[in-house]
Amino acid sequence: MYQLKKLNNGLTLITIPLPYLDSVTTMVAVEAGSRYENKKTSGLSHFLEHMFFKGSIKYPSTQEIANLIDGIGAVNNAATDKEVTYYWIKSDASHIDLASDILSSQLKESLFNPEEIDREKGVIIEELRMYKDNPARYVWQLFERLIFGDTPLGWDIGGTDTTILSFKREDFLSYINSLYDPSKMVLVYAGKLPDKVEELAEKYFGDLNKNSHHQYKSFHPLRQTEPKVDFCYRKTDQSNLVLGVLGYARNNPKKYAAQLLGTILGEGMSSRLFIQVRERRGLAYSVFAFHDSLADTGFFSVYAGLKKDKTLEGLEVIKAELLRTTIEKVTDEEL
Repeated sequence: MYQLKKLNNGLTLITIPLPYLDSVTTMVAVEAGSRYENKKTSGLSHFLEHMFFKGSIKYPSTQEIANLIDGIGAVNNAATDKEVTYYWIKSDASHIDLASDILSSQLKESLFNPEEIDREKGVIIEELRMYKDNPARYVWQLFERLIFGDTPLGWDIGGTDTTILSFKREDFLSYINSLYDPSKMVLVYAGKLPDKVEELAEKYFGDLNKNSHHQYKSFHPLRQTEPKVDFCYRKTDQSNLVLGVLGYARNNPKKYAAQLLGTILGEGMSSRLFIQVRERRGLAYSVFAFHDSLADTGFFSVYAGLKKDKTLEGLEVIKAELLRTTIEKVTDEEL
């Protein structure tokens, strides 16, 4: 069972004791992501995530942080999404203090050295190119741009070459001051926890700087009267396809039925799309469906990596299975 508590500065603490483990994961999640950006700051959330690993007052270099993490056999990483950014370290339970100290130092006193910022620009641009060169991943960027349009939800989380090259130290400091407020952050400890874990949280995270937190613009879909289509032509041996519709927001109770429908259609070897597209026709190796929710919207989608000369056939099979769900009830046995 987890326990939830608010620290004095407004930070939410979630503790998940798993005493049968020898490890502990320390994670900080922030209500900050790419949908909080504008045209000029597109990609800043993700860039900031990178910069938190580039040195702080207490741990002044990437190398020092990496040596400490590797030296205790721990692993660490971070990720940026549209609505949240999170940072974590998984270590032996005896090193929970060090993990907390490193993460809190990154949040409170990162250096944002201009030379490191300029060096990291090249790293991030190569990361963007890597994703663009992966058709099975890039097709999702095209789909999100198509379904959400020219809005922060439709933009690439990583930004563009132009925006990345424009960022300066002041941009990162301004971004932190406008979003990284403890009342919009969550600290999670999961694993073999010490008895005084709440005191530990207060010690390292109780003095996080209080900042403002601006709200993003709500998503308002435009009226759509006909299908939207986008293409990206590449010399590949496979066609990657996403077919989808807008779905339900995170607090909409209908999202559970949509998630279950995704399981029926495209999760597991007994799902309808797996059987029809892969097993019976051999048109794809990977095919799946799912529903994903955001704060005020969502989408339901089907993905398939199809034989190039069978793309239209695969699309017709997928469409037929989707149509079937609108005219036939799911059987009790299948449900």
